Amino acid sequence: MASRRNFGIRKREQIGEIKSTLEVLCPGQVSCADIIALAAREAVAFAGGPRIQIPLGRKDSNTSSRLLADALLPSPRTRIDQFLHIFTTKAMKLEESVAILGAHTLGTGHCINIVDRLYNPDPLDRMDFKYEFYLRLQCPTETPLTNLTSVPNDATPTLFDNQYYWGITFGKGLFGIDSYLSTDPRTAPIVARFRLDPAYFFQTFSSAFVKLSSANVLTGSSGEVRLNCNQVN
Repeated sequence: MASRRNFGIRKREQIGEIKSTLEVLCPGQVSCADIIALAAREAVAFAGGPRIQIPLGRKDSNTSSRLLADALLPSPRTRIDQFLHIFTTKAMKLEESVAILGAHTLGTGHCINIVDRLYNPDPLDRMDFKYEFYLRLQCPTETPLTNLTSVPNDATPTLFDNQYYWGITFGKGLFGIDSYLSTDPRTAPIVARFRLDPAYFFQTFSSAFVKLSSANVLTGSSGEVRLNCNQVN
């Protein structure tokens, strides 16, 4: 959670507050890993998305590495081949890989993750010129003066819906990977289907969410149930 890639996540301290309450009610039973997975699930449902049934029983790691997290979390400059490799190694199908990026329908992106795209453009990155002008107004310098400036991910940033796929179809994706997703011949047909069929998007996203939240987890005798989510026991 301390990874610099997570700096935009709000209310992270509430994970610790939930953990403290659970330790009073059922000490040593619920891992921080399960709490984080359940918090993500509830955020999706609260915003209007599907209520996803996820397996529990994760254990927390005996080690913690912010640098490893920085290395494993995808960069905003990720290209389509690298993106597909990351998620297919999590046992995701192609459609599920495209669906998991639908999480970009919630929240905002920060200028620090956008300016490289604006001021060092990739010829393959298709962006609506009006949208580009809007982004340059929001992020007017190549080196942001602050990390606080943010831009909505799509037209309905507080709702979990399929608006993300409408936006990227018309060149209004906030990140480069959004643009590549809508134009690459492998993923563009899936983007089109999710745009037109929100129920199918919800179904596929749910499957992808379960796989991603279950990938490489510790269970059974591996790992531990931390008493404090910010440090190992």
